[in-house]
Amino acid sequence: MHNRNVTKLFTGAMTALLFSTQVSAEARYVTIGTGGQTGVYYTAGQSVCRFLNRGADEHDIKCNAPSSAGSVGNIVSLQNGDYDFAFIQSDHQYKALEGQAPFDKKPVENLRAVFSLQSEILTVVVRNDSNINGFEDLKGKRVNIGVPGSGSRDTFDELMQTSGWNKDSFSLAAELKPAEMAAALGDNNLDAITYMVGHPSGAIQEALTTADAKLIPVEGAGVDKLLEKASYFTRANIPAGLYPGVDQPIPSIGGKAVLATTEQADPDVVYQLVKSVFDNLERFKRLHPAFAELKAEDMISAGITAPLHEGAERFYKEKGWL
Repeated sequence: MHNRNVTKLFTGAMTALLFSTQVSAEARYVTIGTGGQTGVYYTAGQSVCRFLNRGADEHDIKCNAPSSAGSVGNIVSLQNGDYDFAFIQSDHQYKALEGQAPFDKKPVENLRAVFSLQSEILTVVVRNDSNINGFEDLKGKRVNIGVPGSGSRDTFDELMQTSGWNKDSFSLAAELKPAEMAAALGDNNLDAITYMVGHPSGAIQEALTTADAKLIPVEGAGVDKLLEKASYFTRANIPAGLYPGVDQPIPSIGGKAVLATTEQADPDVVYQLVKSVFDNLERFKRLHPAFAELKAEDMISAGITAPLHEGAERFYKEKGWL
């Protein structure tokens, strides 16, 4: 009798162990590529993971969102399977699908959109003693043109091309990360920094408060030429009142930040991610000032230049939004 009970206990324990192993084996882990830690992409990725992880007991999906070089690198990482989701600029979404540079050697036809977030606006901060008052004044100056592989750099490269510039057009063409820009400007190692970013931005705030600096408009012949050839950019204003001394809107160009994935992503994972964000949208909007004005109807249409992933589409149809 005693041996039978021991056998039952042992068998029960083994069954429980096997069952728990099966359950843990079914847990799914997703990674979201973001951007520099001072940018809105990073906050967006952390915010999405926060809500997705909150429901992990129900759907067994766990999420992390490391910092990255940004938009262009994120698309490459999606293709390589390093990330399951990634934040990208809407213009890069378009270029990747169409096989345009920098994706001309390898079009990304399986790219899929999940939803869009804030507007991304090309932002140029210059030292007040630099004699730079407009975009065309950057020529011959010490300019941070951005990190290779970032959306900021790709956008600036396009503007250089339509302006008839190259790296030699500047006395210094720096490639600093966003977190390094403000200090270089404040230490008078640069005349200007450029950043494609949502507002308000910590990096821009730091640059304007630690250096004697100002925002300049991104306008001129090169900008007009780019807008004529690139339908994925639109005129946009950096709003007044977000930064010290910025009392009027600053004209520039912009697009949207888009959470993207690939066609191969598990539809249930995409569905649960989308559901976790939109079921908590009011809370999500409080996690960064750039999210404050988000509206569900805009997030599923504005800047969506790739097909929606079927998992996202299923949730939007259930809500009656599509």
